[in-house]
Amino acid sequence: MMFLFSRIAFLLFVCWTLPASAGELTVVSVDPPARVLTADVTTDIRVTFDRPVDRDSVIVNQTFWAFARWSGTVTGTIGYADGDATVILTPTNPLSAGESVMVILSHDLMADDGSNLRSAGYSYQFWTRAQPGSLEFEQIDTLSTRTTPGESSRAYGGIASDLNGDRFLDITVVNEDTADLRVFLNLADGTGLFDDFLQPTFPVNQQASPSEPADFNRDGVVDICVANISTSSVSVLLGNGDGTFAAQQEMVVGNSPRGIAALDADGDGDLDIANTNFVSSNMSVLLNNGSGAFGAPLFWEGGASGERALAAADMNEDGILDLAIGAISAQQILVNTGNGNGTFSFASSRASGGQTWQLVTGDVNADGHDDVAVVNSGNSNGAILLGDGAGQLAAPSVTPTDPFAIATDLGDLDGDGDLDWLTSSFSGDWRLFRNNGDGTMVFDQEFAAPAAASCSVMFDFDNDGDMDLGLIDEIADVIVLMRNVGCGAAPSGYGDANGDGMVDIFDILCVLDGFAGTFNDCAFADVNLAPCPTPDAVIDIFDILAVLDAFAGTASCCAA
Repeated sequence: MMFLFSRIAFLLFVCWTLPASAGELTVVSVDPPARVLTADVTTDIRVTFDRPVDRDSVIVNQTFWAFARWSGTVTGTIGYADGDATVILTPTNPLSAGESVMVILSHDLMADDGSNLRSAGYSYQFWTRAQPGSLEFEQIDTLSTRTTPGESSRAYGGIASDLNGDRFLDITVVNEDTADLRVFLNLADGTGLFDDFLQPTFPVNQQASPSEPADFNRDGVVDICVANISTSSVSVLLGNGDGTFAAQQEMVVGNSPRGIAALDADGDGDLDIANTNFVSSNMSVLLNNGSGAFGAPLFWEGGASGERALAAADMNEDGILDLAIGAISAQQILVNTGNGNGTFSFASSRASGGQTWQLVTGDVNADGHDDVAVVNSGNSNGAILLGDGAGQLAAPSVTPTDPFAIATDLGDLDGDGDLDWLTSSFSGDWRLFRNNGDGTMVFDQEFAAPAAASCSVMFDFDNDGDMDLGLIDEIADVIVLMRNVGCGAAPSGYGDANGDGMVDIFDILCVLDGFAGTFNDCAFADVNLAPCPTPDAVIDIFDILAVLDAFAGTASCCAA
């Protein structure tokens, strides 16, 4: 009896001394919100947990960090709020306009009570706001990827990440025939012009094409992974921080890798690599050991024949990135959801509208869920498939493209807060579709290709806040630089109709009076173009809209 009493007493003691808040550290909210398209480029990144965190477990670039697709690893300082239940990453420098950002939390994050974040970690994505753009583009330069005339480099794939830390975006082009990366460094003077590509170039392997930027060793410098189609391998090149790369690390994967994505597949806080294998009709993942070195591939079946196109996004919104896969032979889009332990599970499939060559993800209809935009090469069309936030896709909304569409890109080219769509067609030109805001894509204009419109890069190459274009032609081996003439942010004082040094309700009333014909002594009621650069001498509905924009802080210098 005494023995039994002692055991009961011991168990009671253990229960009494265990933390009262048993269970895992859990993410309650994030800011900017997941999948939002209009985060300010100076935004803090805030994650709120269900309990205070152990500050010693919060390590920048290790357990709590972010990678921006073009501006690179988000460097900054860590702060705390809400009794240490909220962790805040304050960037040192602004992010780039219109880029996607991935936030990565490791399972090594710990609460004050000793509990850990779940083993799957937590990841999510958001986009930064692009400034208004007129969708009037002017060609400012053409870059050649050839060392000698007549040499074919076969430029097919471009990355616009800042490689040397000067806060201007550079261009890295992947070349199939010369099997290398060729880097054009931005002149960093606001002109949007670039130096000739660096030599020597940076070798990869034969028919290199699909590529993604990342920071695989978490040293704050952009790295690149590339799929080599002919050699059935993936190359990883670690950046040196000056625009150059270290020698490639090459890993054999499945037969004919055609799609590639970087994501934290196993919750340990570093970025792994997933890829499609078209000929072997399967998927593979390469797990990172944290230093940018990768283990042998793990294989699985994606769920249909001919897995080719690939993108990483949180399709079921559980804080673990998933894979959207284009199966060209089956003509389907597959969703494989991440399990957070380096494996994936088939979740859904949907007809794609044709033979999907490439796809990209983003929230095109502003419902808070990631959608999929595809191009179907042999069918000469593209399609939008809306996501429901639970891993399912709606039927495709199909749109004709130029012949043999092989690339698809999303970005807010007009700066109105939604994602526009650009398709590239090997046997035709580039087509730009403007988003109406509800995911309906309306043809806007076409850009003529020198020989073959192969792919494009949407990025702010002149640092003026709007999105510009790099149009890549793999037959002519050129990058055509198209500046978005843009609108630009309105200068200080814009919308100050009564001239009192501030934009407030009295300016709105002033413009309304002028519009109604009961004009008062407000000298600057004609605000819709002033001072961008001159008034239009008419007080009309556009002045009302302009002053409302100024009051809301969203004014630009666009003419109405």
